[in-house]
Amino acid sequence: MFGLRPDGKQVRDIDPIQRIMPHIMRHRHDSQNLTCYDCPCEPLDAFIKEEDAKGQKYNYMHIVIAGLVRTIALFPRINRFIMNGRIFQRNCIQISFIVKKGLSAEAPDATVKLTFTGLESISEIRDMVNSAIIANSHLDANNGTDKLARLITFTPNCLIHFLVGTIKFLDRHGLLPQAILNVSPFHTTAWITNLKSIKGPSIFHHLYDFGNTGMFFSMGKEALVPVVAGGEIVVGKRMPLQIVTDERFCDGFYFVSAMKKLREMYANPAAMLEPLEAVAEDVKVIDRHSFRKRNQG
Repeated sequence: MFGLRPDGKQVRDIDPIQRIMPHIMRHRHDSQNLTCYDCPCEPLDAFIKEEDAKGQKYNYMHIVIAGLVRTIALFPRINRFIMNGRIFQRNCIQISFIVKKGLSAEAPDATVKLTFTGLESISEIRDMVNSAIIANSHLDANNGTDKLARLITFTPNCLIHFLVGTIKFLDRHGLLPQAILNVSPFHTTAWITNLKSIKGPSIFHHLYDFGNTGMFFSMGKEALVPVVAGGEIVVGKRMPLQIVTDERFCDGFYFVSAMKKLREMYANPAAMLEPLEAVAEDVKVIDRHSFRKRNQG
């Protein structure tokens, strides 16, 4: 209530136009910006080969997640979200993705959400991703998200509608319990879908109005395409990366600057072998402690 939430702090001292935008565009589905990036695979392949010679195994998913986490740590405004007409800075960096429990159409999915500080090296992020995939790839594996979904869907269909509506109401007013926020994959900095792993094309995936996800990244199957290098047309290997973002939480210049940094990370993954010394700070925020102190004074 009163702009206070357990998963974020309200942003203040922002441009009036930006502050009013969540009231003009009230939903994520009508505030989506779409962009695409044909990521050069040569730097990724070179890094993977180099590290493999040292006995360190990486794949594209590790690099994509690590680059995104590092970029968010350096550009914290893209870790904001909109709820009930207010702009919040998220308390941590969180990435959600789906793990398929088998390579068949009948195999169920498991939804995973990982939490990062932003200081992690690419090897630490790789280990976290691998551990999550291993823990959730068994057919009998059940994480907190699975248990919550099963609990809700155990009720009759009419009650599912009521329960989801209640969750949305509590979330909108900052009353959703931390226990639910911890397991909800829809309360996350970004979703990543790795369609490359099933040899599928990338897609522009919509943002969910449920929860507070602000970005969605889709990895597609890489392909050989003509590119210009040194004034000549040559064959290059590119992975399509489709990006959908909520345009309301930061201005275009800031977001473009963040995406330039992301491209730098993918052009030189070795730069992420060392952990980040410190994360950047967002503008002033209103948190629970300062709110209580201000009202007690």
